[in-house]
Amino acid sequence: MTGTWEDGGGESRPLPDDAPGLVRHEEEATVAKRWEGVGYARVRREVESNSVRAEYPRRRDELVPERVPVGPDDSGRIETLPDGSISGPPFEEELVVTTRTVLRERVIIRKEAVTEWETVEAELRREHISIDTDGLPEGSVEA
Repeated sequence: MTGTWEDGGGESRPLPDDAPGLVRHEEEATVAKRWEGVGYARVRREVESNSVRAEYPRRRDELVPERVPVGPDDSGRIETLPDGSISGPPFEEELVVTTRTVLRERVIIRKEAVTEWETVEAELRREHISIDTDGLPEGSVEA
């Protein structure tokens, strides 16, 4: 006995001659799991710059110039004068700002498996067998 789903026969296999009946089929749903990439995780490091403005005291020498004619015994070097004044070049403090990288924290990124419930819908076909016994004496066909 053979047939197709359209005429209600399904995929029937021949039965032995001495075994009367029909073959009934039923579909079952099997849900399989597979890993599927859903995107990428990107980790970025951002650098934040902050301007720092502060005032710090610095000392410098101010010169009060007094122009004096060069004398015959002037050597041109730094000299201490009899009144305690010094004759020589002026100096000024220079502020030097340095920066350095300091370790503040370590960031650890882990991935963890999460189980979520997802509803899966499918349409299943199931065959039912009915026997029409019109016109046959009762008990002549076994169900």
